[in-house]
Amino acid sequence: MIKTKETKKLSPKELLEKKAVEQGDIQFFELAALFTETRIKKKELQIELKNFIAPLDYVPQDIREKIKDWKSWIDYWAVDFDFKSDTFHNQWQSYRTRKDRKIDVSCKHTYGVAGTYTVQVKVIDILGNDTTKTFQIEIE
Repeated sequence: MIKTKETKKLSPKELLEKKAVEQGDIQFFELAALFTETRIKKKELQIELKNFIAPLDYVPQDIREKIKDWKSWIDYWAVDFDFKSDTFHNQWQSYRTRKDRKIDVSCKHTYGVAGTYTVQVKVIDILGNDTTKTFQIEIE
């Protein structure tokens, strides 16, 4: 361990990260906020995006001024309907193209077997930042 002037002990990894931050090599941003609503009817799950709030600290002013609707922040979103806490498996997605700027804000999935499932929603914003939301559902 290395002692700093404040007598706080830092590991070599922490010391290197602190130095990288001070030099501007690494920047830490606030996380975006993703709000969803889920509905379950029989064995069908519906997920609807209700809001997405990107932290504005890292967004250039000219981009901020052009965005009038929260949906405009989202470039791509996908869902893993049976997330196993390891690798995200893209089982549904909606994304923008140059020709079609519209993005769906809801999706549906029908489960074949009753049980408890972990669902993960992943959103990539227009600046390439990744935001995920994970929750459990009960299918009867």
